[in-house]
Amino acid sequence: MFEILRNHINKIVPLTDLEFEFIASLFTAKSYKKGQFLFQEGEDVSKHYFICKGLLKLVYNDSDAREHIVGFAMEDWWESDFEAFYTQKKTSMSLICLENTDVLFIGFENYINLVRTLPKIEHFFLEKAYFGFIAAQKRIISSLTSDTKERYHQLIERHPTLVQRVPKSQLAAYLGVSRETLSRITI
Repeated sequence: MFEILRNHINKIVPLTDLEFEFIASLFTAKSYKKGQFLFQEGEDVSKHYFICKGLLKLVYNDSDAREHIVGFAMEDWWESDFEAFYTQKKTSMSLICLENTDVLFIGFENYINLVRTLPKIEHFFLEKAYFGFIAAQKRIISSLTSDTKERYHQLIERHPTLVQRVPKSQLAAYLGVSRETLSRITI
């Protein structure tokens, strides 16, 4: 799993063996089963997860207990409740495995130590944040300006494998429509 992380980081910043040894010493590997939570609403979120294998969903439950899918995360992606992680507050969301999942995670204190010790890693995380902000802006603009069919096709275009790995009911929740509506446009 650590080689996957090294290759991922090297796409943005090159690492020496010594630098990567230090980075790897701050991460922990963990495996989760389908249906397991990495964290649940109301818990402290002190970990930032890198997905080596598997698929997760980040969900928010509203006051009517209706689940809203904030996002999916699959191989080569990072996930957490970033607000809760960076502010060290309790999360309002839950992160759930949709498949058996292998992750590497870094705790908050180790994260701070890492970015202070290796400025190039701070640059790496800044680049990842930029891409995350861009994706979030595209999703917001899409939900404001596109109909369901267009949003679905944009999702397929951006993440073609996701459609094969996620049940239609979950895709519908992510798109903010009913399963029936999604079925009508995908027939």
